[in-house]
Amino acid sequence: MLPVALVSKLAGTGTASAMAAGRILTAVAGGAGVAVAGLLVRHRGLFATVVTCGILAVYPDSIESAHTVLVESWLVLFCLIGAVAVFDRDALTTSTRRLAWGGAAFGFAGAVEAWAIVPVIVIVALALRLPRRRVIIYLAGVAAGFLAPVLPFGILAPAQLYQGVITAQIGTRVHPLRVPIWQRLKDLTGLANIHGTTHFVLLATAVLIVGAMLAGLLLVTIATRGRPPALDVFAVVTFLLAVVMFLSPDQFHYHFGGFLAPFLALGLALPASRLLADPWQSADGGRAFPPAVTWCAAALAAVLVIGMADAQTRWERKQGPKVPTSLINSARRLIPPGACVLTDEVSLSIMADRFISNAPGCPVFLDSTGTDLALSHGRLPGTGAARYPALAALWRNAFSHAQYVWLSFLAAKRVPWPPGLLDYFHTHFTLILSVPSATADPDRTSNIYRRVR
Repeated sequence: MLPVALVSKLAGTGTASAMAAGRILTAVAGGAGVAVAGLLVRHRGLFATVVTCGILAVYPDSIESAHTVLVESWLVLFCLIGAVAVFDRDALTTSTRRLAWGGAAFGFAGAVEAWAIVPVIVIVALALRLPRRRVIIYLAGVAAGFLAPVLPFGILAPAQLYQGVITAQIGTRVHPLRVPIWQRLKDLTGLANIHGTTHFVLLATAVLIVGAMLAGLLLVTIATRGRPPALDVFAVVTFLLAVVMFLSPDQFHYHFGGFLAPFLALGLALPASRLLADPWQSADGGRAFPPAVTWCAAALAAVLVIGMADAQTRWERKQGPKVPTSLINSARRLIPPGACVLTDEVSLSIMADRFISNAPGCPVFLDSTGTDLALSHGRLPGTGAARYPALAALWRNAFSHAQYVWLSFLAAKRVPWPPGLLDYFHTHFTLILSVPSATADPDRTSNIYRRVR
């Protein structure tokens, strides 16, 4: 997002235009990931390409994470670029240059989201049979790709970097709400937007996916009387480790599955394409399966992909904005440009072009929830975050400088309201706009307040 932000700042196009450009770029990154995945498997033929690109193109969590500036599309894109670099067809490359650049791509993916460490570790395990120098070159590339974007922040603000990345995102939380296993399976299996799926269907689908991958690897091993290809092992093992990673912690969000999508697609496509192509031989030494079998399998896969695409399209047609556009237009009219706006939901002020302030000392809350977690040792307003002096002082200072306060319908879960702050708020601000959400739920309103004293 840095190039978009620079254009917005230097050209004065506004934060709303920058957000729109960022969303378009993220959608492009999601589409590019499909193409790069095809590049990774095209040597395995039509079936592998159709299945890999097809699943990645219609996987619901991938599509939803590409709708806005979430990280999964970029994470997947750079992981796939790294895989294209380090794999030479089915085996790890012997080129030290490709290992270095592939490592750098994985390292940069790790700067986008730490989950990239999973494929990095799998490749290291596969590379242990290579000369040690090549493994070191690969790891050096990973380190360089990760440190280049991260190190400047570590040098400028090491404590804040630790708080924002480790404490707020990885650290323990008090009384966390664990997302049910069934909701996770619904997202991870690609059935997120299919209505009426029972627990049995979800479990059966999950077992079928894992069973197909493992059975495919086993059959390839039996047919070839040797190790399965390194690329196949990379896909299946990374998929399994990522599933464990997503099922273990309490926290889980719908877009997490976007990271799993390419490895699910590769893990299904690669072993199956291998079985359809080379290893099975007839008694006379010819191929047991004629090319027509591969074409029929690819056609069947294409039909299934089209069916999933149709289901996804019908689901998306029913979606609408969670915040009505009338709210954004009214905010632009009521809040003058350059005013100091305090909000618990920064996307609101960004879309209204009221994110940038000219007022001295105006606070900027990029992530109110992350701020609460980082400064209260993993607590939220509902679990006692207001008791922590550093966090309470931060919020008091923010309200003391704010000229306008814009609270979303989730403000009660984000603003800790330390003692005395609520009284200060009611005596110094007055309500100037209250707009219900686009869902017409009376409890889901966004309210804008103006300072009166």
